[in-house]
Amino acid sequence: MTHPLVIVYPPDGQGARRVRVNGLLMGGARRLDDVAAFIVRAGLDPGTIGLVDSAFVEWRGGGVDEWPADISGAPASEA
Repeated sequence: MTHPLVIVYPPDGQGARRVRVNGLLMGGARRLDDVAAFIVRAGLDPGTIGLVDSAFVEWRGGGVDEWPADISGAPASEA
């Protein structure tokens, strides 16, 4: 069984989704752009990996469009 290169975990109580790249925890993402930034920081090209529909990314607890409001109540895309 192959393991995904990127794992995006379910949203936490703060509205962030932990992101792991190549087994390293990169941080909490609040939007898709954050996931792409973590991938770049890990030395990879998000365009090559394909974030939305890819065998390289495992979305847990919701898909690519699952970005809940943070604790302030603002949608994550506006935080």
